[in-house]
Amino acid sequence: MAARPGGCQGLEECVHSGVRYDDFRKRLVEAVLNTPGDTPGQLRRAVLEQGSIPPALASYVDTVKRHAFKVTDADTAALQSAGHSDDALFEITVAAAVGAALHRLDRGMAALRGEEAD
Repeated sequence: MAARPGGCQGLEECVHSGVRYDDFRKRLVEAVLNTPGDTPGQLRRAVLEQGSIPPALASYVDTVKRHAFKVTDADTAALQSAGHSDDALFEITVAAAVGAALHRLDRGMAALRGEEAD
């Protein structure tokens, strides 16, 4: 059988090796954290990795991660009034969404391997 893109032979091998997503994941995280922007890379990393987030952003980040559809214009307007630019809010939103997606991917891959979810 020819190797699939990503370097694994079949679903079973892909699930157990994690190879299929490693390169994509690294490039995605690199882009989110290290591309020049309005927010410091440390803040984007904290948001992405569920680290220590400034209290003024914590509720917004939590909403994006858990229930993105519940973010309202009032939420973003309040953050803009507090001095956050549109670009900064975009960067924070992307970091939160990517962090949540990667966490869910990790949990799904663990489930496929028969491991306990965190």
